[in-house]
Amino acid sequence: MDKIRNFCVIAHIDHGKSTLSDRLLEETQTISERKMQSQALDDMDLEREKGITIKSHAIQMYYDHTDGERYTFNLIDTPGHVDFSYEVSRSIAACEGALLLVDASQGIQAQTISNLYLAMEHDLEIIPILNKVDMESAMIEEVSDQIIDLIGCELEDIIHASGKTGLGVRNILAAAVERVPPPTGDPKAPLQALIFDSLFNQFRGVIAYFRIYNGTLKKKDKVRFYNTGNEYYADEIGVLQMDQVPKNSLSAGNVGYIITGIKESKEIKVGDTITLVEDPCPKGIDGFEDVKPMVFAGIYPIDNDDFEALRDSLEKLQLNDASLVFEPESSVALGFGFRCGFLGMLHLEIIQERLSREFDQEVITTIPNVSYKAYSTKGVLLEMNTPNDMPDPSHISKVEEPFIKAQIISTPEYIGSIMSLCMDKRGILTNQTYLTTTRVELTFEMPLAEIVFDFYDKLKSITKGYASFDYHMIDFRQSDLVKLDIKLNGENVDALSSLVHREKADPFGRRICGRLKELLPRQQFVIAIQAAIGQKIIARETISALRKDVTAKCYGGDISRKRKLLEKQKKGKKKMRNIGTVQVPQKAFLEVLKITDK
Repeated sequence: MDKIRNFCVIAHIDHGKSTLSDRLLEETQTISERKMQSQALDDMDLEREKGITIKSHAIQMYYDHTDGERYTFNLIDTPGHVDFSYEVSRSIAACEGALLLVDASQGIQAQTISNLYLAMEHDLEIIPILNKVDMESAMIEEVSDQIIDLIGCELEDIIHASGKTGLGVRNILAAAVERVPPPTGDPKAPLQALIFDSLFNQFRGVIAYFRIYNGTLKKKDKVRFYNTGNEYYADEIGVLQMDQVPKNSLSAGNVGYIITGIKESKEIKVGDTITLVEDPCPKGIDGFEDVKPMVFAGIYPIDNDDFEALRDSLEKLQLNDASLVFEPESSVALGFGFRCGFLGMLHLEIIQERLSREFDQEVITTIPNVSYKAYSTKGVLLEMNTPNDMPDPSHISKVEEPFIKAQIISTPEYIGSIMSLCMDKRGILTNQTYLTTTRVELTFEMPLAEIVFDFYDKLKSITKGYASFDYHMIDFRQSDLVKLDIKLNGENVDALSSLVHREKADPFGRRICGRLKELLPRQQFVIAIQAAIGQKIIARETISALRKDVTAKCYGGDISRKRKLLEKQKKGKKKMRNIGTVQVPQKAFLEVLKITDK
């Protein structure tokens, strides 16, 4: 065990984690030159296209140290985007050390601090690395001072590296041996292994990734999943290299995978403990905390016959992404579907894209919203995850919405723009700190609902990409919220309902009505599009009817003949408007989501 080191790579998005991981794989000859490609650990097409890591990736490497000993490294490359912080928390739970990567040209950013605090909570040994030191824009001295201020290390503790050229890679590997403590545990004790990730293989069933804290696991052992109580035989166990490498046994301190032939995704849970049936452990390992979704949206199949196929797809996706939560729901407009919880809008976008690519499921997504709390006049607490959960306003004493603490790090010249953006989103400035003369940290308290749609994009555009953003939940606060209904010819379209702050209801209602007027096809009758709060109509657009020229066949003759035809058409139109139903195309649901403040 003293020859094993378990560590992860943590950093802000785009600070070079995946590139540096590539160099570590090359240096330890884990991957051959012929198979080498950029972002080697990112195995999803989506990750390569977007240039971001979405999933954590575990891999085992072997390193021959200068002391003549061979060490086993279990490296986990983690995502940097705030929407995938749950992946980071699970990776940290399986490690003893962390490589903290900071871009020498950008300095410390919001997610760097967030991930660092996460690692410190788990008492991980932090190895600071200054990446991209070969760039002309690198501010080596300035960023080194920022790192020293942040974690209180010495200047000589900071390793200078370049993911592009491979500079400093050997120093990083040596530091992992010398600074990261070996795992603790007793190979002879009852088996305790924490499941930190899983995926579904259509040929082999569910594959679970685990870290063994105590005991030894052998092939063909009968194992029990502690929380679910299910028992299976370990058909195959092994370690994770570029491919899965089977082993006959794994003992305390190791990271590996187990295949038990489970075909049902709900039988295995990330965060569960694996133990032996013969010699069970007295208690399960305290895994990481359950995920708390930030954004909720309905996902519906385009064809209702695909409902069960969509359920299977979501269950398999949940194995690979434990932060996705969902439950069935139904809508008058869209039929049967699922209410899904996401960690943010990028997470929602990625799930939609993965459903389409990996499972061939084209879906309709309703307007995203956050979770609210309503208190009835009798003092009963009601959780509202959808606008349709909101009871009659006369039965509610107060409504509370979730507030977040947002940390924004930028250069001083953009302070004014950032403040006006956050104030417009009902934010309250609580702190302003100069980290250096050229970097300022602004802390705001603001409603989560205000950052769900386009806040991050706007922040990037007003600061020309120089701002970094991170947030975490703080509490629920009372707010003046109303349910905004969209009506087509007097009928509510429940899939387009939303909960908004009273001040913003009018402009938001007008924008949705205007957008629907552009998107809905014209019918043989007039369509009234209305935005309403209760019985009060706050916005209206009208789509005029398609007009057929019924007098075209009249050539000459008396005017009364034409008038008779027009009167007949008028009666028909009136009847049609009474019984006509408006068809809302799928494109309209998708495009309404793209409404942004003008």
